[in-house]
Amino acid sequence: MSQDAGSLNQGEYEPSQAEDILASGEETWWKIPGSPPDPKRFSRSCEAFFIEEKGIAGLQRVLETVSLHQDEWALSMAGASLILRYTTRYDIVEVLLRNVLRMQPDNVAAHSFLAHLLVIKGDLAGGCAKFAELMARHAEQRTEIGEFVSMSLLEVGYPAEALNVAMSLLNGGDVSASLLNNAGCALERLNRSREALGCYEKALQISPDRQEIVFGYACTLIKAGEFERGWPVYFERALQISQQQGWLRELPRLRPGVSLAGKRVLLFQEQGLGDTLQFIRHAPSLVERGAHVTVHVPKSLVRLLRASFSTLTVVEPDAISPTDDFDYVAPIPDLPYITGVDSVQKIPVNVPYLHTDAADVEKMSESLPHRRPRIGLVWAGERRSRSEFALADMRRSIDFKELAAALLPVEASLISLQFGPSRDGLRGWNGQEICDPMDEVTDLADTAAIMHTLDLVISVDTSPAHLAGALGRPVWLISRWDACWRWGDSGQRSPWYPTMRLFRSQERSFGPVLKEVGKALNLWVDTWQAR
Repeated sequence: MSQDAGSLNQGEYEPSQAEDILASGEETWWKIPGSPPDPKRFSRSCEAFFIEEKGIAGLQRVLETVSLHQDEWALSMAGASLILRYTTRYDIVEVLLRNVLRMQPDNVAAHSFLAHLLVIKGDLAGGCAKFAELMARHAEQRTEIGEFVSMSLLEVGYPAEALNVAMSLLNGGDVSASLLNNAGCALERLNRSREALGCYEKALQISPDRQEIVFGYACTLIKAGEFERGWPVYFERALQISQQQGWLRELPRLRPGVSLAGKRVLLFQEQGLGDTLQFIRHAPSLVERGAHVTVHVPKSLVRLLRASFSTLTVVEPDAISPTDDFDYVAPIPDLPYITGVDSVQKIPVNVPYLHTDAADVEKMSESLPHRRPRIGLVWAGERRSRSEFALADMRRSIDFKELAAALLPVEASLISLQFGPSRDGLRGWNGQEICDPMDEVTDLADTAAIMHTLDLVISVDTSPAHLAGALGRPVWLISRWDACWRWGDSGQRSPWYPTMRLFRSQERSFGPVLKEVGKALNLWVDTWQAR
């Protein structure tokens, strides 16, 4: 899935820097009693597992190493930082931080991480009190503590409060790249993107190579509508490529202006399904320029994209290898930049650009209620294990009962399009009947077939919203108040999806915007029935 602008700086290493030491069973350098490993090598070793999505192995290495070297506080600190970055195992993080403080009672970073844990676990008052105590005791490190405070508030959906903290320190002369980055991120999430650009630019003057700052700046430029400036910066982001796909880095990356006649181009998914669904529309233009284009995507997308793009060769990731002969590679989110979409006005208007199989549509339609209108519902995004993504999902997702209380009952047939563990929200539901066909869904082509039979889709900001928009189906997007960069700062419409209506939260709670959606839905149903 796509990242949010801004991230907590926890001593990050880029995937390309991770050492190629996904250790064989014979390697024991990291657990020799009395011979503690170098913390930097230890961090890179463990991070290699997390990057490869072998989280259990990464946790095991951290815990085994720290258990053998309990008096090496730097190892505990490195382990806590990694686990907090890549997982939501806050219990383990706390144990490791407590071990750091056993040896270094005044370690400000460890105390700050513990305060951060309180905040992200829901104890906002307790976390802020601990941060205030740290500020009072360690005034000489108020800049570093302020960086923690502001980012903690950002990650749990308090951008206004985060901005106040960052700006009070910046105005007092405590200037750092991280504080400027956090201020920029807060302004962007408050939909004040043009104001945010100045903060990012000052941060980049201090730390021009900080990837999280570069990424936040790029997203904010795009959110502000500055496509011509934003896409080139976005192109320079740290790509989310696993070590198994590392060979993609060795091939020439496709850039604007390259002659493509007779060239073989490999497009690959990078980031989330929503990004692929949004930007794959640009791929046919490469074919029009003479390229032979292969697209490799997760299995869930293969059938849908094959049905939608006859000029593209669509394969699963395992169907290609480093021995395949490609002239260029490109992550799919690069396509707007490569194809010259340098302004909002140049976004292709070829909607719908995704298409369904008629037999699939007929099959799905027969299994759904016959009463019209039919309305599809999605109330939560994908649950993810990496902490920053899990926190972002919490900010964009709605509890099913809260959604139902605001929207139902309504004179319509309701269809659940919810996937994943959040489907559990339907268990024990005794209100208006909701049809749940998702047990019959094997991929996004099936979901698309269901959507083709619906009269309206109502969704939070997750991949089904992109799917409905790309299919040209009427879709209402309920956006969190720190809206994703792709939806801009304001407005009820999106240039990416002409059939989409945006409902923007104006505060952290979804309550008020859900009331707005409920009123609009009743009016929409009355209008639909009067046709």
